[in-house]
Amino acid sequence: QVTLVESGGGSVQAGGSLRLSCADPGRTFSGYGTAWFCQAAGKEREFVAAITWSGGRTYYADSVKGRFTISRDSATNTVYLQMNSLKPEDTAVYYCGVGDELLRFGVRSPAAFGSWGQGTQVTVFS
Repeated sequence: QVTLVESGGGSVQAGGSLRLSCADPGRTFSGYGTAWFCQAAGKEREFVAAITWSGGRTYYADSVKGRFTISRDSATNTVYLQMNSLKPEDTAVYYCGVGDELLRFGVRSPAAFGSWGQGTQVTVFS
């Protein structure tokens, strides 16, 4: 059982930065892919960024390329999402997902990730 603990959300003015963290203290992420998705009110969950644990390959949604960076820390089994140049349209609940079905469903599909955190709210005001 994967238990993901997310942190780092909050409220920030447009142009500001936040760093989200996703940890699974009781388990290694080795062999899995880890991703961040976001869900705004009334909308479906959308892909933001992903990283493969073994090779560290990264993927980004077009809307966040050049602004967000996903990274991993093997020593602490933590995945980070550094969010810079935030925009009001980035406002959403951000979820961390872990899974091993990336080849089957594609890295941008929520179905590839079988375990999720509780979500952390990010609010960007203008």
